[in-house]
Amino acid sequence: MIPLAIPDLSGNERKYLNECIDSTYVSSVGPFVNRLEALIADIAGAKYGVAVSSGTTGLHTALTAYGVGRDDIVIIPSFTFIATANAVSHCGATPWLMDVKADSWCIDEGQIEDELNRKTEVNDGVVIYKASGRRVAAIMPVYTLGNIPDMDRICTIAKAFNLPVIADAAAAIGAEYKNRKCGELAECTVFSFNGNKTVTSGGGGAVVGNDEQMMKKIKHLSTTARVSSEYDFDMVGFNYRMTNIQAAVGCAQLERVEKLVDKKRWIRRRYRELLDGVQGISFFPEPVYCNSSCWFSGVVIDDADHEKVKDICSKLKESGIEARTFWKPIHMQKPYENSLKADTLQTTDTLWSKILTLPCSTNITDSEIVTVSDALKKVLLNEY
Repeated sequence: MIPLAIPDLSGNERKYLNECIDSTYVSSVGPFVNRLEALIADIAGAKYGVAVSSGTTGLHTALTAYGVGRDDIVIIPSFTFIATANAVSHCGATPWLMDVKADSWCIDEGQIEDELNRKTEVNDGVVIYKASGRRVAAIMPVYTLGNIPDMDRICTIAKAFNLPVIADAAAAIGAEYKNRKCGELAECTVFSFNGNKTVTSGGGGAVVGNDEQMMKKIKHLSTTARVSSEYDFDMVGFNYRMTNIQAAVGCAQLERVEKLVDKKRWIRRRYRELLDGVQGISFFPEPVYCNSSCWFSGVVIDDADHEKVKDICSKLKESGIEARTFWKPIHMQKPYENSLKADTLQTTDTLWSKILTLPCSTNITDSEIVTVSDALKKVLLNEY
């Protein structure tokens, strides 16, 4: 089976894990945690980094640090993995679901501005959703597949409404926006190191940012808000710490981040070369202003629906190829059926059911990509 996305553990992972065992630093304290925080901040173009137990917990902690709480509203795209919405819900807040743009699959900044102008009012510097009287507390764009939305415009809108921008960059390590690193663009930026990400620690995540006091608050919250070596705590904190073992794997991965991201970009280009001209498909978008990190690769089956894409996945599996459908939008998920929504989610509704993700592990070979492409061509020829 050619897998969809598995980690490349050919670096110093084993060596660093043995160091953890030899030193007995296997839990949430240890030198690799500190090293990972410094590495991810530098790679992302930020001053500070905080290692956490997952991308979701990083988002939850960052939202909490920036004051998002019960009955607040947070703007997010509907086209995202459910963790984005869950992090908002963990704060007791409600997602306000926006559409995405076809040329990036990222949140539609024009719609954000329009919805805010029509549906909110500002009272004493607080943005109030007029229909419910609830506070709008933050904007959380998602860097979809390593693409970055128009962050200059989003930040301009956020500044006009005095809203913090917390970026869900779960899969965007290595992405750039107008020659700026992805960790420079928002108040804070959150990465995931889940097993299928370009860089993994087996689990875990990280928050990066440039505001020293806020980053200290995020670190404090994520480490149970403990204030001394005694059992003293000054806030309701979270046990969201990354272990030294996870950080050891993460450090070994981050040492090779440029190579891994370059391979992801090559995979995307190679599929385009091999599948160019095939009838009935189009390719994942890459905005001209953004150097995408190309987390996943695949195609859009133009005239398909979700069941048709599932059927294509099944036929590829018969040829020893793992392919999958992609995110079902948040507004179609049972926990969020009654969430706030923008007036239209047309691009999301049209797009999500047509996406087919193809094998894109960073250790995939050219011959494997050729095999996948040939198999897909045969399936599509029979289907269309």
